[in-house]
Amino acid sequence: MAPPPTSTISPIIITLVLKILMLDLLLASLVVLATDTATLSLAFYTTFVESKIHFDDVYTYRYVLASIIMGLVYSVLQTALSLYHIANGKRLIIGDGAFLVDFYGDKVISYVLATGSAAGFGATKDLNALADGTNVDDLDDYFDKAYASASLLLFAFICAAILSVFSSYALPKMVNSSNTQNPT
Repeated sequence: MAPPPTSTISPIIITLVLKILMLDLLLASLVVLATDTATLSLAFYTTFVESKIHFDDVYTYRYVLASIIMGLVYSVLQTALSLYHIANGKRLIIGDGAFLVDFYGDKVISYVLATGSAAGFGATKDLNALADGTNVDDLDDYFDKAYASASLLLFAFICAAILSVFSSYALPKMVNSSNTQNPT
């Protein structure tokens, strides 16, 4: 009697799913951050002032936005390259270049996403403490959205970190396969 067939999921499919998940998380983080606004009402003696605060009024959130955009560009590019690889059975970039782009690109993007998420969490915590210290209560939704965006960015970083590990494992295989094809 033959053993039951084993179903293995191809590493290409796993990386594609992670790239799509990372893309979705980055898009969600971008939407949440871009819609993060609040109206602040302050009373100074007899004067009443109302001011609208946008996410880009905080410089750190601009860095978070930049890290999201860099991650999106890389993620779209990598997803397109993976779809091409699955559809045609070969890589668009021939030779060692594809492995090197994956290896170094995954490392750089994972660091960018990690620092963007950490900056978002840090700035939000500090600004929230400052608002609490000055008895400004109108900013809770603003800070909740900032935390949500940083959290989604953190999950996108986790996807990028896993992809980075996969590309680290693929690089020695690429070197070994090129050594067996061209022995010296």
